[in-house]
Amino acid sequence: MSLTLFDTMSRTARELRPLDGSTYRFYACGPTVYGPAHIGNFRTFVLQDLFRRLLELGGTRTKHVRNLTDVDDKTIRVSQETGQSLTDFTRHWTQLFHADCAALHCLPPHVEPSAVAHIPHQVKMIEALMAGGHAYATADGSVYFKIASFPDYGRLSRVKERELKPGASVSDDEYEKDTLGDFALWKARKPEDGPNFWPAPWGEGRPGWHLECSAMIREYLGDTFDLHSGGVDLVFPHHENEIAQSECCGGAHGFAAHWFHITHLLVDGKKMSKSLGNLYTLADLAAKGYSPEEVRYVLTAAHYRGQLNFTLDSLDGARQALGKLARAERALAERAGTSTPPAYDSLMGQEAGPFAAAWTALNHDLNTAEALGHVFTVLKAVKPETLSPADALAVWRGFHLVLAAFGIVLPPEKAEDAVPAQVQAVAEARWAARTGKDWAEADRLRGELDALGWTMKDGRENYSLSLK
Repeated sequence: MSLTLFDTMSRTARELRPLDGSTYRFYACGPTVYGPAHIGNFRTFVLQDLFRRLLELGGTRTKHVRNLTDVDDKTIRVSQETGQSLTDFTRHWTQLFHADCAALHCLPPHVEPSAVAHIPHQVKMIEALMAGGHAYATADGSVYFKIASFPDYGRLSRVKERELKPGASVSDDEYEKDTLGDFALWKARKPEDGPNFWPAPWGEGRPGWHLECSAMIREYLGDTFDLHSGGVDLVFPHHENEIAQSECCGGAHGFAAHWFHITHLLVDGKKMSKSLGNLYTLADLAAKGYSPEEVRYVLTAAHYRGQLNFTLDSLDGARQALGKLARAERALAERAGTSTPPAYDSLMGQEAGPFAAAWTALNHDLNTAEALGHVFTVLKAVKPETLSPADALAVWRGFHLVLAAFGIVLPPEKAEDAVPAQVQAVAEARWAARTGKDWAEADRLRGELDALGWTMKDGRENYSLSLK
C-alpha cells in the first residue's frame, strides 16, 4: 500500500514515490540546541518518526537527514551569558536532545549534520548567490538575499495573498511572520558575539539561520529531493527562504517535491509559554509521574494537521490505553506460544491481517486517530482463546506492525498489573455509570474503591487510579 500525504505546496494529498525509484530522501528541520526541547518540539519530531516508520514498514528504503542548529542568535547569546564556549554549550543540549529522542523511541536520522560543521558549505552558497545577482553585501560586511531577484518567492506560503509589512532587510534569524524583506545570509561580526565568528571573503561573521538547511540539503540530498518537513511555523519565512536561496543557487525548480508540516499543540487549551507554566519538557512530565511512552502515545493520537490539546488528563488516558494494549498483546502472545516482540526490521512488508483498516488509515495522510479506533475495535472483537496458535501468531504480528508504526512500546507486565483486577473492574463499572449519568451508582462505586484503598480521578475522556 502506498502512503498518501497532504502537501503544503499544492494543498492536496499526494501519493509518495521516491524520485530515484529506490530511496525516499527527506529532510527534517532539527532543534536549535540552546535548551531542553519541549513537548511542542517533540510533537513534530515524533510525527516525523511515525512518517518514516510507515515508509520503511511499507517496504520503502529511506534516507532521513535532520540538522542541528548549533549557531544562531540564541545559541550565541545564551552561551555568552553562561560563560561557556559555543561548542561546550551546544554539546550539552545536543546530548540531552538525543537522550529525549531515545526515550521517546524515535529512530535516529541517517545523517545529522550541524550548522557549525558546514560553514564552508554555506560560504560557497553565498558566493554563488552573489555571483548570480541574488545577494548583496552591505557596508558592515553582512550579506542579504535579494527577494526581488526571485519572482517565485512566496509560492509555498502564499505571501502575496497576505498583508505584510515591507522591510528593506531583516537581520534577525527569526523575524516576525508579518514582515517581508531581504533576509540575512551572512551576519557581520559584532562585539557581543565574542569569539563566535568565521572568516569569509566579505568579512568575519557567521551564517544566517535560514542558510544552513539549504547548504546541508545540497550536501546530503542534492538540489532536488523527495520531501521537506517541519513545524507549521516554519512555512514562512524559513522554508520560503530556503526555496529561494536553494533554487537561485542550484538552478533546480522544485527543490523539495513534497512539503510536510505538523500543526502546533495547545496545553490545557492555551498556547505554550513559560509565563503560563505550561511549557513541559520530558523531565517536567517525568517529575509528575508520566513516562515517555505515555507522552508519545498522546503526541501521536491526534491527526498531525489538527491542533492537539495536550493535558495531564490525556496522559492519564494514555496510561489506560497502553494498559489495554499490553493486556491484549500478552493474551495473543500466550495463545501464539511466543513472548519476544518481533524486531522492527522483521516487520517490513508484514501483512496487517485484521488490523488492515488501521494500516490503511495510517497510510491515508497519517490518520492516527482513526487508526487507533480501528485497533481497539479489533482487539475488542478478537478472542485469543478461540484462535489456533498459528492464527493467533498472525494476528499478533499484524498487531505489532501497527505498534511499530506508532513507535509504541508497551508497559511491562509488572507495571501494567499494578492495579488489581478487582479494583480495575469496579473502576470500569463506575466510569460506565458516570458516563451514563447514573450519579447514585457512580457514588456507590466510588465508595467501594475508597474501601479498597484506591482513589479514582475523573478526566474529560478517561480516568486514572492511584493508591490512597
